[in-house]
Amino acid sequence: MPTSRAAAPAPTVAQRAAALHRLAAVTLLGFASGLPLALTGQAMQAWLSMEGLDVATIGFLSLVGIPYTFKFLWAPLMDRFELPLLGRRRGWLVLTQLALAGLLLLLAGTSPTGATRAFALLAVAVAFVSASQDVVIDAYRTDLLSPGERGLGSSLNVLGYRLAMILSGGVALIWTDPANAAHGGAAWNWPAVYRLMAALMVGAALVSALLLPRLAHAARPQTVARHDLLGFAAVLAAVAAGYLVTDRALAPLLRGLIAGPGAGALAAKWADLAALLAGIAITLPLAAWAARRARFETLLSGLASYFAQPGAAAFLAFIVFYKLGDAFAGSLMTPFLLKSMAFGPAEVGVVNKVLGLWLTIAGAIVGGLLMLRLGLWRALLLFGVLQMASNLGFWWLAVAGKGQLAGLSIPAFDWGFVQLAQPTPVDGGLLLVIAAENLSGGMGTAAFVAFLMSLCNQRFTATQFALLSAFASVGRVWVGPLAGVLAEAIGWPAFFVVSTVAALPALALLWWLRAPVRALEVDPKTAGATDD
Repeated sequence: MPTSRAAAPAPTVAQRAAALHRLAAVTLLGFASGLPLALTGQAMQAWLSMEGLDVATIGFLSLVGIPYTFKFLWAPLMDRFELPLLGRRRGWLVLTQLALAGLLLLLAGTSPTGATRAFALLAVAVAFVSASQDVVIDAYRTDLLSPGERGLGSSLNVLGYRLAMILSGGVALIWTDPANAAHGGAAWNWPAVYRLMAALMVGAALVSALLLPRLAHAARPQTVARHDLLGFAAVLAAVAAGYLVTDRALAPLLRGLIAGPGAGALAAKWADLAALLAGIAITLPLAAWAARRARFETLLSGLASYFAQPGAAAFLAFIVFYKLGDAFAGSLMTPFLLKSMAFGPAEVGVVNKVLGLWLTIAGAIVGGLLMLRLGLWRALLLFGVLQMASNLGFWWLAVAGKGQLAGLSIPAFDWGFVQLAQPTPVDGGLLLVIAAENLSGGMGTAAFVAFLMSLCNQRFTATQFALLSAFASVGRVWVGPLAGVLAEAIGWPAFFVVSTVAALPALALLWWLRAPVRALEVDPKTAGATDD
């Protein structure tokens, strides 16, 4: 919605160069964020699918991403403590990126079938450090960009993020396709892919240390460090207690009630899902109580600052639901395409992970440009409707099957870093569905990230953005176990209908919240705010 503002002088050459530097920085950091996310998400799903694990098990292993949904618990420490030499944001960036490199090397040396528990624990560790990196990247981006740059900045962040996923998802699938290797292509395996990604994270750490713009000194929460550390320890103890109660008491009880003697494997999966939900219902209130008792002031103050905003609770509900339908449809996309539809790894890699992600980038850029004209609320509404409609494409693909539309053939190529040894046919229906899903998803993500940035108070940027983005990732992480069990129970066509219906609550909430969302479109500079 347009707002009146005083005419500003034209920016100087130095100011333009500084703005370009800021936008380039958020693009590179988007790449660093997307790389490990794919390696504990869809790239890992492809590895597990090619190792022969069943869909329900792969769905439960999506829980390795749990740290993404709880990162607001340790985000206050990143707001409160400053590492030496590089400052509060860049110091944490370098530390987390080097830690990711080491953990990816360890994961590359672990078998997902021969040492499944160790593999899962290492994947959780990668997700924990990756979520920590995201806390810093989100806070750095929000502190760095002026309000007028946030729409384009969020689009460029998605650009970098999706480029990383093209590499770790699409190109990696081509590298590891046995058919491609059999015809003279690159004979990569998944451990080799993960070792390469570890090397790239070392490069990201060097960029963070040497090339990122410095931030002006921003206000930090004025709390006692001892309270922050004790508060974090208390929250960890509460989470551990909740886990033990779930594992030792709730899970055996529910398995006995739901999946008694003679029950099938699917009933056991439903019992595990019920135990998971019951454990969450116990652990979250326990952690909140521990934070209050231990005076975890940075967390409590950051949350209090956020909840002081009108409509804060409704905003959180909207954040959970906005990407829920999208997350439902995409949570098991790789097993659906590889195992159920029987597309080849190279075909999936080229269409879903390369062409599809380029279309997501295009959607993000178009979304950022459209936001300049539409405003935040209308962009969220339009892009949300498009995201919901795109899920019906997967329903059609599951019902109609392969070969319904004329496809194309991608010729063999050798670009040095990736090689397709023989021409690869691409199904026309797959191409159409992936194009619609990725274009709409890219536009929705650009608007959504801009919306999250608009809700943050700079004194608590890391804490608040971590809270908001953690709620946003609830769908992506937590629907995995439900999606795996549901897909086995009701079949893929009905599953994609459910994913479409799951998008409706967000649109209803957005319509109800139209006035407060439109209020977020007002530039604080018109009220006398200054940029860092």
